[in-house]
Amino acid sequence: MSTANPKPHKINFVDTTLRDGMSSVSHQFTPANVAAIAAGLDAGGIGTIEVAHGIGIGASSLQYGRAVATDPEYVAAAVGAVENADIAVLYVPGISTIPVLADCIEAGIKTVRVAVHCTEADCGQQPIEWAKEQGLTVMTFLMMSHKLEVEPLTEQARKLASYGADVVYVVDSAGAMVPEQAAARVSSFVSALDTEVGFHSHNNLGVAIGNALAAAEAGATYIDGSLRGLGASAGNAQTEVMAAAFERAGWETGANIWPLIDTAEQVLAPLMKQPQIVDETALMLGYAGVYSTFFHPTKRAADKYHLSSRDILLELGRRNIIGGQEDMIIDVAAEMSAERSTSQMSAERNGVPA
Repeated sequence: MSTANPKPHKINFVDTTLRDGMSSVSHQFTPANVAAIAAGLDAGGIGTIEVAHGIGIGASSLQYGRAVATDPEYVAAAVGAVENADIAVLYVPGISTIPVLADCIEAGIKTVRVAVHCTEADCGQQPIEWAKEQGLTVMTFLMMSHKLEVEPLTEQARKLASYGADVVYVVDSAGAMVPEQAAARVSSFVSALDTEVGFHSHNNLGVAIGNALAAAEAGATYIDGSLRGLGASAGNAQTEVMAAAFERAGWETGANIWPLIDTAEQVLAPLMKQPQIVDETALMLGYAGVYSTFFHPTKRAADKYHLSSRDILLELGRRNIIGGQEDMIIDVAAEMSAERSTSQMSAERNGVPA
């Protein structure tokens, strides 16, 4: 039972275990896994469950990682397992396509979440307008929202709202925000938009739950999480923990923490390759403000070129590399390795120990 006074609006939890969490298991959940987890989330009162490849529908590939099943197969598995929840997919322009989205509609989705970089809202116009014509609920993501100050970010949000979005999200893709920054962006959206406002956090600085609570206090009505915090790099706000924290803070969420805990412990935990932790690479992603899906590629590049992940991420942050530019990780690592070799040779020529 809550120990705080009731809050002014209801919070709608969206769970991303079966989409963002796919990044933590190399996109290897099976349709049976998806069905079991979706059923538990549905029993736990989660109103929207996001499924499919971790990078979004249509992303299964050598570059982004091949999933065990197709996006429509994942959707169908989730749809068949729930009684009340809506099933959603993530659409990233340039990776996802309208035909794949159409296949997911046929498989049973009710919601699409269109994700664009925070400076590129106009890239979302076509899929948003098309999805609305099909009768879908459309949630929109401004990824890497920490990269813009409040007012220019709000201008991008206004564009998404003008295309017909039902919900516009502040998205902390790098886990780079602290509560004050999350609240400021959400508050500005709430004041400027006629849409609902959402918040999606990553835990790279260890404050995902705090950011989610701050976003709710600032007026957000949709908050994302994932069981066990599963997600890219340091993961997301942990759904079962979030449900308990929001209840203690006095929010109405409709969540039932016991099925959420049971699903996290008994269904999801045995499928995890390793615990979701904030290690050095995950921390540096947040500190440097680099996209969370760069976690594994950066580690691989560091091993290949015998470099520190920390140094690579700091350089990627300095260059303002964004999602979709994963190929730059190898380029940057190769340049850094070459520069190190040149410096060593110069030192040796000058009689300085390397």
